[in-house]
Amino acid sequence: MEAVGNVTVVTPLINRLDSMCTLEFKKAMRRAISGSDGTMVLNMQEVEFLDSSGLGAVVAMAKVLGGDRKLEINNLNTMVAKVFDLSLMDQIFAIHETAPKAA
Repeated sequence: MEAVGNVTVVTPLINRLDSMCTLEFKKAMRRAISGSDGTMVLNMQEVEFLDSSGLGAVVAMAKVLGGDRKLEINNLNTMVAKVFDLSLMDQIFAIHETAPKAA
């Protein structure tokens, strides 16, 4: 977890976000959410594979943030970006190519 201004960047250090690790992912994200304010960015640079369970976990964490805070996504590889595209989640989440930089 890294703070960049009022943005918290969370980088899962896993290469697969699937049914085998969604519970641990959600626990880690809840800790990050409770320890921060403002926008959260999920840096997916290490994630090479995302299935529907993983996508569901990402959506669940956006709901945990509530209406006044946003979860944005960045650094999607081609395969993971395709999952967001096919599920139309690319229209729900703000998706960026790179992580926010400190000013």
